[in-house]
Amino acid sequence: MEILVASEAGTLHALALDDDLAPTRTQRLDRSEFAAFAASVEPEQPRWVWADTAALYPELLRDDVRVQRCLDLRLCHVILRHAAPGSFEGDDLWDSPVLAEADPTPSLLDDLEDMARLGDVGPEELLAERIRQRDALGAVADPGRVRFLLAAESAGALIAAEIAHDGLPWDLEAHDRILTDVLGPRPRPGMRPKRLEELAGIIQERLSAPRLNPDSPVDLLRTLRRAGLDVKSTSKWELQELDHPVVEPLLEYKRLARLLSANGWTWMDSWVRPGTQDRRGRFFPDYVPGGVVTGRWATSGGGALQLPKQIRAAVRADPGWKLVVADVAQIEPRVLAAMSRDEALAAASRGTDLYQGLVDAGIVDTRAHAKVAMLGALYGATTGEAGHLMPRLLRAYPRATGLVEDAARTGERGGVVRTWLGRTSPPPSATWREVQGLATQPDAGESAERRARQQARDWGRFTRNFVVQGTAAEWALVWMAEIRRRLTAMTNGADRPHLVYFLHDEVIVHSPADLVDDVATAIRDASAEAGRLLFTGFGVEFPLDVAIVEHYGEAE
Repeated sequence: MEILVASEAGTLHALALDDDLAPTRTQRLDRSEFAAFAASVEPEQPRWVWADTAALYPELLRDDVRVQRCLDLRLCHVILRHAAPGSFEGDDLWDSPVLAEADPTPSLLDDLEDMARLGDVGPEELLAERIRQRDALGAVADPGRVRFLLAAESAGALIAAEIAHDGLPWDLEAHDRILTDVLGPRPRPGMRPKRLEELAGIIQERLSAPRLNPDSPVDLLRTLRRAGLDVKSTSKWELQELDHPVVEPLLEYKRLARLLSANGWTWMDSWVRPGTQDRRGRFFPDYVPGGVVTGRWATSGGGALQLPKQIRAAVRADPGWKLVVADVAQIEPRVLAAMSRDEALAAASRGTDLYQGLVDAGIVDTRAHAKVAMLGALYGATTGEAGHLMPRLLRAYPRATGLVEDAARTGERGGVVRTWLGRTSPPPSATWREVQGLATQPDAGESAERRARQQARDWGRFTRNFVVQGTAAEWALVWMAEIRRRLTAMTNGADRPHLVYFLHDEVIVHSPADLVDDVATAIRDASAEAGRLLFTGFGVEFPLDVAIVEHYGEAE
């Protein structure tokens, strides 16, 4: 049974739908009645259908009502719009462009644009969108897989909302100690911490620039050049290549300034809510499921996907609780082996270290070379050490390397590629096609041809990694959904273990201390089940590193 929930002018409309999506009963609800209504219906295990999980589900969570499954029509619309082109006409409130039209060579980490949460969508329009999506699903090449993807994407939306509601346990005093140890005492507003002030003085002295502001890239670049250093930017990668006494303090300054800016006292005041005597504070990540083109998550604030190791000791369980931290090793090469059905690469995956498996199979001589070669295959490296090692991978794993090579060639021709479950890459922009077209003109010059070739290679690198990174994101969604299902079955009430953090291939569960062994088992079982559900038992292993700790820093 599906229950479609629409919001219109402060009133909710709940429509029970039959298998043909015809309403069998309709109920108007005041928003204050929503939680009680949902709690009364949830034992029937319906699938809730709404415009946007992030707009409605928090209302239920505030009243401690959790649902098992849903369809998030906004997220599903983005997937189906690309998987079934032509099924949705025109731009409307459901459309969220995946890539900026002006950027012909996007990064795989580009955020989706126009991701405003959908609030009021009337019942007629919501039902019409549900029917459009059903019909679009029938037009895709493999509707079973795409249906699985829509369910997994929607489960991810539930998980993101629950993490945002429950929060990541955070020790404010520990965070302050960490900052004080590395930066010095908290400074007055507008002042630098003691350590940064000391480093700024050293930098000014070594560059003979007493008025230099190291926080200004323009000022710093001008001063470096005035000192005779041939630099094009102030990036740490370029600075590391310099032979000058200013390099060491400048790199240290940039590292500490980044910590202060991203996770310093101001961040702590803004993002961490103080705790109580028996409960830590909480950091409430604002995740955006499907926030990048491959389906990976993004964040709309707080930097949950970039918690540096320096501050992880501040992520600390409540008294009587533990953190169960788990991450999967080398997820993308394992996913590539499963997608391509490459038996040889699957054999190398059987163990905790796939890279060592390549060494043991005699493909390369060291683990470091194995990592360089595999990353080169995933990202299309043709020069340097990765380019030198690539022929070995091509001979050893022709099915796996052939899959990413085919994806790259498709991209270079301007085609689209698909992940394992059917997430479709966006087509190249009109600007991209214009450049390619100009290069084919009889009077096209060498410069136009060179630009077109470079542009085609760039898009080919994008599609090459899209299929693997996107499928890895799908595996992670299914893994989390399976973890959530298993945790829900363990216990009810306030002492339930629950997911509190996600980072691409890593999760943290906050658990009562007496349940941590069961939680660790559930996480491992969920990993195996995710592999089975996606890849139907093909012999690729997804081993986990699981740590039961008091604070996140102990899991490193």
